[in-house]
Amino acid sequence: MNTDPIAENSATNTAYQSLSFSTSPWLVLASVLACAICFALSWLAIRRSGYSRGIIGLELLRCGAVLLGAILLNQPEWIQDFRSTQKPTFAILVDRSPSMQTQDVVIDKKATSRQSASEAISKPDSWSELSKIANVVISDFPPQGVVDGTDLSSPLGSVLDNASNVMGVLVVSDGDWNAGAPPVSVTSRYRTLGTPIFAMPVGSPTRLPDLELLSIDTPTFGIVKKGVRIPFTIESSLPRDVVSTIVINTSDGERLTKEVRVRAMSRTSDAVVWTPKTEGDFSINVEIPEHSEETITSNNAASSPISIRQEKLKVLVIDSLPRWEYRYLRNALSRDPGVDVSCLLLHPDLDRVGGGSKDYIKEFPATLEELSKYDVVFLGDVGIDKGQLTQEQCQMIRGLVEFQASGLVFMPGSQGSQHSLVETPLEPLMPVVLDPTNPDGIGTRNAMRMELTEAGRKSLLTKLADTAEDNVDVWMNLPGFQWHAAIARAKAGVEVLAVHETATGEQGRMALLATKTFGAGKVLFMGTDGVWRWRKGVEDKYHYRFWSQVVRWMAYQRNMAKGESMRFYFSPDTPSIGQTLTLRANVMQTSGEPLTQGEVTARIESPSGKSQSIKLASGGSESWGSFEGRYETTEPGTHKVTLLCKQTAESLETSFFVQGVSRERIGQAARPKVLDELARLTGGKSLSLQEPNQWMDAIRMAPQPPSTIRRIPLWSHPWLVALMVALLTAFWIGRKAIGLI
Repeated sequence: MNTDPIAENSATNTAYQSLSFSTSPWLVLASVLACAICFALSWLAIRRSGYSRGIIGLELLRCGAVLLGAILLNQPEWIQDFRSTQKPTFAILVDRSPSMQTQDVVIDKKATSRQSASEAISKPDSWSELSKIANVVISDFPPQGVVDGTDLSSPLGSVLDNASNVMGVLVVSDGDWNAGAPPVSVTSRYRTLGTPIFAMPVGSPTRLPDLELLSIDTPTFGIVKKGVRIPFTIESSLPRDVVSTIVINTSDGERLTKEVRVRAMSRTSDAVVWTPKTEGDFSINVEIPEHSEETITSNNAASSPISIRQEKLKVLVIDSLPRWEYRYLRNALSRDPGVDVSCLLLHPDLDRVGGGSKDYIKEFPATLEELSKYDVVFLGDVGIDKGQLTQEQCQMIRGLVEFQASGLVFMPGSQGSQHSLVETPLEPLMPVVLDPTNPDGIGTRNAMRMELTEAGRKSLLTKLADTAEDNVDVWMNLPGFQWHAAIARAKAGVEVLAVHETATGEQGRMALLATKTFGAGKVLFMGTDGVWRWRKGVEDKYHYRFWSQVVRWMAYQRNMAKGESMRFYFSPDTPSIGQTLTLRANVMQTSGEPLTQGEVTARIESPSGKSQSIKLASGGSESWGSFEGRYETTEPGTHKVTLLCKQTAESLETSFFVQGVSRERIGQAARPKVLDELARLTGGKSLSLQEPNQWMDAIRMAPQPPSTIRRIPLWSHPWLVALMVALLTAFWIGRKAIGLI
């Protein structure tokens, strides 16, 4: 008996040999008759020759050839049966994954861990009886160094790969496989060899009562003195709802609390808003207080990093008439210290473009370099017309969104100028289809309101109050609007956040607020120009809170990491373990022009220290210096990124945090059905950890490993064929020698 990894046995074999025929009674009868006739004719020939020596020899050759032919006609085979003279191998595989630390095995009315309960299985003394008839090999899995994942198929396959003469395999595990191929994939090999798998499930099929903090989806960065929303998810296996006070501690000593009702036997998601006061790198720690009924407290806390920065977003607002929505939006953006706004007023009745303050620019940005500075573009009641936008400028705006990850806001007006954008490169970016029969839109005497959709109630863009209930109340009581665009329908794949309270389109209620992604950027459509009315009695409380959230939501991804000539961003922005990240970089040449062809590499260092270089592919000459690649996350934690460009010799260092719930989670329910299926498919049996007396009885019933049988077909053996040819040749030569024809 040994506890080393399974190795090949140098077993000696004993061969048992026998002769077998594959024939039928009629074939045997025909062979006997042929031989009898041949012998009779040969005897007559010998008598007629006066017992001549030449004739006797010739007839003996004839009879030998006929006899050999009759034997070969019945397909004789030489069978060699090799049987091992050593003991067969019996392998015992013991699960040592982290999930085996779950304390749900009751022994003598006391709960113990699955691993402790299975310790006796790993002791050679427990198998002293079995070692008399088999070579017992005890192995642990997974291998040392693998701490997150249980692969059942690989150790089962390695038993057959590394050992011969296997009598059977015993698997001691909780059955909670979460890595590798499905365990049943290896059972076909066991069935073919006639080797049974015995299963010994460990652990309770019922999950322990527990409150677990599954994730905290902290954004990559936040802005000083701007609220940062920190979502978190709690999973409960408690039998009843509980009210828990969540505690959030920041690395600068600030403490926040929130009371959350955690639903029984389900997941509950909520969020806390934190307003950082200074810039820098912070750590957010979220804790769930210990509940009296839970048995595991090690999973009640989690941390996540966040970078707090001073903000300076660049926004471009383009419109034709200085309508009320334009005026209040420009004023609010101008007063925001984190926004640098540029306004382009293309008034049809004025010869000169510009305005009376420093916020105005005199012309549309002439180059890609100038336009690419803007994080968000507001497109008001403008279109393709003399003194407004051109096809080339529309193409530039599209490229800004598609390749530079900027945001675009459509705000149509009563002139209906945006209807002309249908024939421009901006048409695919529009989240809705405008009604071509009514370009001027719809005006009403009475104020109308928007109603949030299900998606709108959950969206951060429409969050005007701290709680979901208060937010719905705010939207229901907002001042209404008296004009809105005529919208036929929302396009496929668009997220509609709010609809008209009464008006309908081709697909039901008319969509007035909708968002979509296009390329690397985001697009929003606001179907009314009456948002400024939300200021009634409360000033900018709701009006600019909404537009501020829109601007920062659109600019968030683009500003994840940026240097003098490089930007780096990724999606999803809060990745989880196992997800594939889309990595994007925007690279500019030293002249300020986008780099169209070049070698851009992202070197990513995982928390474990493993480094991987990913070459980002260029989108071509029309991609505005955009490069893209893919990275699959396999580890939770902070990943360091170094972006390098060979042509410009520039580099950019940043990081991203991967949220991850370990695949090996303590407290999860055991899965005995997985092991029972292995035993059933291979002719084995499920054994109970609590009944050791039955172990040997069940294992003794296992069949001995089959012997190795070798069949040699004599009827086609080359030496016997050569013998037949030699007999016939000698017979023919003998006839010629004695003068016979």
